[in-house]
Amino acid sequence: METEVEKPAQGTNGQLGKTANMRIDFTFSDTISGYVTEFIPSERAFFLETSDGRSFKLNLIPTTYARSVRNLDEGYQDATAVIFEMLSQEGQYVHAYGTFYPGVENDEPLFEAQWLIFPGKEPLEFRHETQDWWIQQINSIAKSYLKWQFNYPEESIDYRKYRTMLHLGGAKKGDYLQETDTISRMIYGFASAYMLTGNDAFLEGAEKGTEYLREHMRFFDQDDNLIYWYHGLKVDGDKETKLLTSEFGDDYYSIPMYEQIYALAGPTQTFRITGDKKILFDIEKTIDLFEKYFKDNEKEGYFSHIDPIGLDPRDESLAHNRARKNWNSVGDHAPAYLVNLYLATGEQKYADFLEYTFDTITKYFPDYENSPFVQEKFMEDWSKDQTWGWQQNRAVVGHNLKIAWNLMRMYSLNPKPEYLEFANKIAGLMPAVGSDQQRGGWYDVVERESKAGGKYHRFVWHDRKAWWQQEQAILAYLIMHGLLDDKEYEKQAREAASFYNAFFLDTDDGGVYFNVFSNGMPYLLGTERLKGSHSMSAYHSTELCYLSTVYINLLITKQPTYFYFKPYPDSFKDNLLYVSPDILPKGSVVISECFIDDQPYANFDAQALTVKLPDTDQQVRVKVLLTPVQ
Repeated sequence: METEVEKPAQGTNGQLGKTANMRIDFTFSDTISGYVTEFIPSERAFFLETSDGRSFKLNLIPTTYARSVRNLDEGYQDATAVIFEMLSQEGQYVHAYGTFYPGVENDEPLFEAQWLIFPGKEPLEFRHETQDWWIQQINSIAKSYLKWQFNYPEESIDYRKYRTMLHLGGAKKGDYLQETDTISRMIYGFASAYMLTGNDAFLEGAEKGTEYLREHMRFFDQDDNLIYWYHGLKVDGDKETKLLTSEFGDDYYSIPMYEQIYALAGPTQTFRITGDKKILFDIEKTIDLFEKYFKDNEKEGYFSHIDPIGLDPRDESLAHNRARKNWNSVGDHAPAYLVNLYLATGEQKYADFLEYTFDTITKYFPDYENSPFVQEKFMEDWSKDQTWGWQQNRAVVGHNLKIAWNLMRMYSLNPKPEYLEFANKIAGLMPAVGSDQQRGGWYDVVERESKAGGKYHRFVWHDRKAWWQQEQAILAYLIMHGLLDDKEYEKQAREAASFYNAFFLDTDDGGVYFNVFSNGMPYLLGTERLKGSHSMSAYHSTELCYLSTVYINLLITKQPTYFYFKPYPDSFKDNLLYVSPDILPKGSVVISECFIDDQPYANFDAQALTVKLPDTDQQVRVKVLLTPVQ
């Protein structure tokens, strides 16, 4: 592509003087994603309109080939023979990778498509909207982590073998660190996979992991009657060294709120399945920790860190984390454990806790007079903290989307107008400032305020795209479309899920890639080439599968779906099992079938989404079919 830019001109004395024009004249490869507006078979060319309405002419060459999106554990899905058929459909969405050549006529560049990816096998189809797409994907991811961490099924599931760091192909990297949060997040993945598949190996992984956390990572302070979770363990043979304070650079020598929050993620999802009272005890005592030491009872919200000695959020040793509040300390309660705790118990006190966090977010996080992005970090008095560490005055795109997604979950429980207004505001602004509207996908960290030219696509470090931020976009727009029946939200959800499934699935080694380049090619350097790290375990990828199944099947395409539970005897209060898979609009789904140990069972409340468990001294397997109300 040829463009005219200004460059410093060379003065007569060799110094840089006023600017002059410089012509860039080179080829480069890139991705264009969009909708077919016109196909010209005689020219072997087609026009593609990107998400933001720009038009590109793409040319097919003799070696152009195509495939349909493939799920994990699927073989190659060739679509070369049906390229013309697919491109003949106006509105067909497609990812095209090819080469831009500098313009030779009217300075227009030529784009030659080298390969294409279609989101379905049939014209206008999005395979990720089929009933079992995400169920198959979570099944594959969970099996991969069982194999990588425990060599299951060849060997038994033994969490002494767990390691935080995993290579690209799943091999252990050789360190001896076991981080509490990454174990908990993997447990969440196993539990969620069981709820969709009923595979007992996944529940075994979740239960053994939860027990391992209780035995090795939990500290019960009997004086205060509270529970703390260690950052992790260093394991050397039979020797264990417990690490109370965080080893992560941003949080070093502190007890971060988000680590305590995410220690509950896996156990809480496991509790939804089994009703294990020991798990509920741990959750309740950890919440007591939050209320006693992290909560700001004077100015609202929760502090982000406390010191390990006095448990004081204002201790000088906390340095840049002293008396701070942020998205994680206030907002991460809901997605990590609190929504699932409410779903499992139906307790009003947890609904009230959710309301408190969302009221706090709605009150303090909007900053639309200054930026299209929310404010994420705060001082004790809720004044803006725009000098903290790496974040400064910058936005994490995924956090904005995560707020919209969780506001809509809460809206189904407590339909406050301000929740809907805030979610709509975020969802309306984000595509233009946080997404890649040429290639597809969502960016990472950008400047919160516009610089030259009024653009917000000012990348802080890079223009790569992280797997977890794609998840937030997909879930945000899926639930918003599912609840509001908005075509623009449907479009955004489809584009985000299409990009993710086309480029993030590692169909060679299993699991998903941490990062891809802006054009969708995997980025495989440093810790971002790993399948296990401080930042990655089987959490966001499985959460995406679980909730995409819920939102697509139960809210959008209206397809009945089975869910699985395995409660212990005398586990849940009043022997009542709550089976709602997420906070959904009241009356939107019903129980249409129920089985106990694979035998039909009739003692359930279809509308309330509860099953009255039988009076037994055995753990029972419960299978329910949830059917959307048309």
